[in-house]
Amino acid sequence: MWLLTLVLGIAMLYAGLVLVTALFQTRMLFPAQMAAANRPLLPSSAERLEVATPDGDRLIGARLGKASGEKPLLLGFGGNAWNADAVALTLHGLFPDHEVMAFHYRGYPPSSGEPSAKALFADALTIFDHLQQERPRKVVAVGFSIGSGVAANLAHRRELAGLILVTPFDSLKALAREHFSWAPTNLLLRHHMPTIDLVKNRPTPTALIAAGRDTIVPPRRTVPLRSAIPNLVLDRTIADAGHNDLYQHPAFVAAMREAVAAFEATASR
Repeated sequence: MWLLTLVLGIAMLYAGLVLVTALFQTRMLFPAQMAAANRPLLPSSAERLEVATPDGDRLIGARLGKASGEKPLLLGFGGNAWNADAVALTLHGLFPDHEVMAFHYRGYPPSSGEPSAKALFADALTIFDHLQQERPRKVVAVGFSIGSGVAANLAHRRELAGLILVTPFDSLKALAREHFSWAPTNLLLRHHMPTIDLVKNRPTPTALIAAGRDTIVPPRRTVPLRSAIPNLVLDRTIADAGHNDLYQHPAFVAAMREAVAAFEATASR
């Protein structure tokens, strides 16, 4: 009898953990309030932007730097806990002579709505189309971590001057299996970012920058992308960097600038 009780107890505990994981997966994947709490101050030169989505939500963004007819606009998509203002500042620090933009994801204050992978994909297209209607320009999409899936989808759907994937994963489903191997993630996951399918057979010049000590996106989740990207112009792994300290490494700065220079050289031919 005690054995049956133990088995039932373990089964109930497991079912409870699975249920909690399923119910809170959106909050875990998209910690909007955490990102909002880490909002940095922008310089007075920053311009606030607003784009309306087709279903009535508001996407708030920031623009830094001056537009140039020669240099592409750098459009940034941050990690799941990144604040868009921090993304804009990071890109502006790397490329002070470029126009850079980043928007708070849907549901990430001050943007309205509820976040989801599907919404982020759709909103990136809305932002891109709005910018092109405002003024046609060359765009390089820069995706960090989960933002790499958003940037890859944009490159799949629209013509870009370049694509930079920083600590990217082959698919969100495969990454979820890495971190929740004990749960039936294939059945429970409601958010899908099949990055590897999005970059296949796409001519967009692409740079891939990974961290050798990454425990959030393990290197084995990045490796499959290398053979899938047909126009990989830069492939760099910062061996002694982790997922979050990558951005302080001089080698990361050098790789980012090398990637954009390669895109600009290709565009000028």
